[in-house]
Amino acid sequence: MEVVDRNIQVYLEFERRLRPRIRALITEELIAEHAAAPLGPHSDDLQRVMNYFRRQPQPGKYILVATKPWQEYRIGTLSGHRGEVVKILGDETFASEEDGLHGIFLRRVADLRAAD
Repeated sequence: MEVVDRNIQVYLEFERRLRPRIRALITEELIAEHAAAPLGPHSDDLQRVMNYFRRQPQPGKYILVATKPWQEYRIGTLSGHRGEVVKILGDETFASEEDGLHGIFLRRVADLRAAD
């Protein structure tokens, strides 16, 4: 007999219903707002999008890695397993933390737009 975790089923259904609403909030103006102030303050729509992105599961989640502290940043992904090394993606670098955070935001937007 297979045990089914209903919490996971409910989360996946919630996610399926929420995704189109969040996708509809993303406009060029919203992206420009994030580029201007990645750390906030954010409008209500941008805060909703940011909350959605932050709620994603740990495996594969984008993070900012300081490869040269206060000089160079790169985007990596988490494995979702304690003790495993962060996987650095590509060779794109950012000169500031804010630029890197916006780079992560753009990747998340692209992933959301590509999702079913």
